Amino acid sequence: MMQVTELSEAQFRERNIAVGEFDGVHLGHRAVIAGCDSVLTFEPHPRAVVGPTGAPPLLTTLPQKIDALRSIGVEELIIARFDEEFSQMEADDFISDVLIERLGAREVSVGQNFRFGRKAKGDAELLLSDSRFVARIAEIVESDHGIISSSRIRALVSEGQLELAAVLLGRTFEMRGEVVHGEKRGRELGYPTANVEPDPICVIPPNGIYACLANSRPAVASLGVRPTFTSEGDLLLEVHLLDFAGDLYGQELKVDLIKRLRGELKFDGIEPLIAQMNLDAQEAANVCNSQSA
Repeated sequence: MMQVTELSEAQFRERNIAVGEFDGVHLGHRAVIAGCDSVLTFEPHPRAVVGPTGAPPLLTTLPQKIDALRSIGVEELIIARFDEEFSQMEADDFISDVLIERLGAREVSVGQNFRFGRKAKGDAELLLSDSRFVARIAEIVESDHGIISSSRIRALVSEGQLELAAVLLGRTFEMRGEVVHGEKRGRELGYPTANVEPDPICVIPPNGIYACLANSRPAVASLGVRPTFTSEGDLLLEVHLLDFAGDLYGQELKVDLIKRLRGELKFDGIEPLIAQMNLDAQEAANVCNSQSA
């Protein structure tokens, strides 16, 4: 079981520690984390505090990041609350006060582009020059599809290229949230849905129909504004779990988006909509079956 600790409450001990934001916990991040017993990350994303345009749309919320790190066997996650005061810490002080005196770092692993300290003056070279610990600088990881980075994966997700995004992530892209009440129109159409409002801090795929797994069950999902029924709908993820009947209101739904089947369409009436929904459900079932085969 992974231990999750606030930096302010972390007890001193010798650690091999990976440091970084690790948004997405993708395959490149795993190269930084490999061999470390602890991970130090920042919440919120540092650019939310010091970036001129704010934080980028995230691949993972903190709970998702925790789950992803736990799934790859990390023993301890330490969370540094990144606020205005923390952002003013000099790079040398971050090394001495945080890494050494607080966390007892004997090995520090970062990606080669990692920057830290006030005005991001700290870099890999500064870590390598410090004799109090061993610094390990992980090179950027490349796949057959090019460089693996959070920004590239964000772009892929926003373009609907979820299968390629999954290759670089090392797992399927996930959206999650509490199931909320909707207009219950899907039930009237024979396709009851569990409705989730997309988290506004996260990257959102394009509107459309998706084959997915909802809490590990095969499902088909519609992400969009329901143009057949309204011209001013709020963005909603409507998930129909195949071969499932039950009440999910108030529960957390984890939706792994496997493949975008098509874009969102406006239909001229209910009958053509239902006919297309039947086709979408069958295609989603086929995708989910092939995924588990």
